[in-house]
Amino acid sequence: MTSRVYPLTAGARAALAMLFSAPLLYAVCVDAAAQNARAVPSDAPPKLERLEEGPPPKPGIGVGKPKRERSTTEKRDATGAITETEVKTGGSTYYVRPNTQPGNAQPGDLQSSGNRAAQFKIKEFDLGRKKAPNPVDATEALEPAPPALPAKR
Repeated sequence: MTSRVYPLTAGARAALAMLFSAPLLYAVCVDAAAQNARAVPSDAPPKLERLEEGPPPKPGIGVGKPKRERSTTEKRDATGAITETEVKTGGSTYYVRPNTQPGNAQPGDLQSSGNRAAQFKIKEFDLGRKKAPNPVDATEALEPAPPALPAKR
């Protein structure tokens, strides 16, 4: 006697899928309900603890940030559009110019560029220290020229 295997119909497959997924669905729902119960805030204000006072600050020591002087100057063309902005911060000066696209390029095209970085003046960075003068004078560092040869006739 041979046994035959009958394929499951679509309805039978759906019933089996629901039967095996029911415990998983139940576990997810119970976990979500438990999280919602914990997430409900109470009406009572939070309990605050009093901190111990530290030693008083020493005189002459401040907590605020140092003030940095900053000035900006804008240059405009005949139409009123900004062509250049000069920013002076501390000992540094930098220039910000608009990102004008070349030709008829539109932002996002292959020809267009993404951003335009600020441009600093060369050798004008304020690093908080003065540059020491070079002890060797430029005229003393050069060797004397060799004597000139008389011209041949």
